[in-house]
Formats: sequence, structure tokens, C-alpha cells
Amino acid sequence: VQLVESGGGLVQTGGSLTLSCAASGVPEHINGMAWYRQIPGRQREQVATISSDGATKYEHSVKGRFTISGDNIKTALYLQMNSLKPEDTAVYYCHAGHFYEGIFYPAAGYWGQGTQVTVSS
Repeated sequence: VQLVESGGGLVQTGGSLTLSCAASGVPEHINGMAWYRQIPGRQREQVATISSDGATKYEHSVKGRFTISGDNIKTALYLQMNSLKPEDTAVYYCHAGHFYEGIFYPAAGYWGQGTQVTVSS
């Protein structure tokens, strides 16, 4: 499995960015994808998830500002980020995994190298 994130950068508060994740080799049993983010010294946190049938979920602090999407989530995944805040500054990662009873479980090793998002105040 190869996941390659892109689209990060430096943006001012209130600005927008769109992250992309190019995926290849994703096996059949994977039925969901997700974006996570990590601030240095903190645990990686789930930002948004999308299932193979298009159902989406968002972490509370990004709801209404971020949108996860994908034409075919096993090949291309996106995260549209609007109204960005300094607290959104982090490295963002694309994860592949599966849903079980509505909860997303990232598959071990199925993530990319990350893309840095920096929001200046």
C-alpha cells in the first residue's frame, strides 16, 4: 500500500487549503479512509473519516470547516479545509482502514508520510 499526501503549506488564519492523498495497492478488505493530524509531542488524532459508501464523520473542532471526499477513496482522497485556525497547525496524514460497527480502525502501516499544514495568526 502506498499513500502519498500533498497540498500542505503555510496559510493565514481564515484561509483555505485542500489536501490530497494518492493511494495505490489498497486491498479489497479496506472499506474506509481517514485523515489524521499530529502536533509534535501529542498523539495523532482523527480528523475525518469516509467509508466506501460515502458516509463521513468529523472531529468536533473541524465540523463545518473541513470536508473529506474522494472520487474512489481507494485511489484519491481529499480534505478541503476552510476557515483555518492556528490550532489546525499539524502534520496531516492519510490512513486506510476499515469500519466496524461505525468506528474507523486504521490498518497498521497503512499511512503516508504526511504533509505539513501551518496556519499563521
